[in-house]
Amino acid sequence: MKLKQLAATAGAALLTALALPADAHAAAIACGRAVSTQNIGAQGCISAERWKEGRVFMRTITAHAVITNSRAHASYVDYEAFFRIREGGHWVKLGNGRTIVQRRSTIGPFELGSTDRVCGPVTAEIRVHVRPAGGAWSNWTGAVTKQCQT
Repeated sequence: MKLKQLAATAGAALLTALALPADAHAAAIACGRAVSTQNIGAQGCISAERWKEGRVFMRTITAHAVITNSRAHASYVDYEAFFRIREGGHWVKLGNGRTIVQRRSTIGPFELGSTDRVCGPVTAEIRVHVRPAGGAWSNWTGAVTKQCQT
């Protein structure tokens, strides 16, 4: 069992590294720890792309997920993503949906939702959880960034 978890985490990390954008103006994606429920694993990921509106620098904060299915059959997986500014913010839903993950495979990182905020010296945080259709929700997996990346 531990070997499966290690392989799933290593595979997701490799996919995350390969998925980093090649465009110098695109945002890098940072992923957090992995969680799982009923042989469905997930990692929450975040990106923050900087842009300018007039004189104000803004950032588009995007929640992503990497989902792994270690089952012997394909599964529909439900997901939800939330966002907050850690310094005094409250959780806001960014998106939810359902996707199919083929047997013994990993998908992602794929976008779950995004929000625009003014750049500042604050920590943006996302959290994601998943469940196989009709199953139990996983624990939360999250990621944070303080950067307004270019």
